Amino acid sequence: MPRSRSLLAATVVAGSVLAGACGSSSHTASSASPSSSSTTMTMTHTGASGDLRAGLTALLQEHVYLAGLAINQAVADKGDLTAPATKAAVAALDANSVGLSDAISSVYGAAGGEQFLALWRKHIGFFVDYTLGGATGDAAKQAKAKADLDGYRNDFGAFLESATKGGLTKQAVADELTPHVQTLFAAIDAVLAHSPDVYAKLKTAADHMPMTAQVLAGAIAKQFPDKFAS
Repeated sequence: MPRSRSLLAATVVAGSVLAGACGSSSHTASSASPSSSSTTMTMTHTGASGDLRAGLTALLQEHVYLAGLAINQAVADKGDLTAPATKAAVAALDANSVGLSDAISSVYGAAGGEQFLALWRKHIGFFVDYTLGGATGDAAKQAKAKADLDGYRNDFGAFLESATKGGLTKQAVADELTPHVQTLFAAIDAVLAHSPDVYAKLKTAADHMPMTAQVLAGAIAKQFPDKFAS
C-alpha cells in the first residue's frame, strides 16, 4: 500500500467504493508537520516516563476517535471524498499518524519514524479493506483483511523488537495489538450497520490505548533511562 494512503480515507458507503485517499499528501515522519487541530507530542528526552506515557496515550486515543469520526463523516457524505467535512476529517486523521511518527522519530531518528509511519498507514489500509468487504458483502475480502492484520501484528512486532533492542519482543507486541484490532473491527461493524452502539464500541477501543502506551513507554524508558527518568 502506498505510504500516501490516508488513515481510513478509503471506505464504502451505499455500495460506492472510495479508493486511495489523501493522494495529495506527502507526509513523512521527518518533514511533515501535523495541523494545529491534531494533538502532537515530541519526546524531549528530558521528561519523566510518566509524561512519555501520557503523551503517547493522548495520541493513540485521538487516533481511535478521529478514525471513528472519519468513517462516520464519509458515511454521512455518501462517499464523496471531495466533501469539505470528509476532507477535513481525513486530514486530521492523517495528521495524527504523522504526529505519532514524529514522536517515534524523536527517539529513534527519522528512519525509525518513517518506518513506523509506513507500517501504521499500512495497517489502517487493512482496516479499510475490512470496511470495503463489509460494505459490499464480500466475506472473502474481510477474511483476507483479518489475515493481513495478523501478519501486520508480526511485522510491527518485529519493528519494535528491533527498535527497542529486545525490550519488547515480537510476540509481546503482536499480543498487545490483538485487542486494538478486535475492538476496531467491532467499531467498524457498528458503523456499517448504522448502529448507535458505535459510540460505546469506539470508547472501548480508545480505552485500550493507555495500556498500549504504557507498554511502549515502559520499554522506551527502560532502553533510555538517562533520558526518561521514572
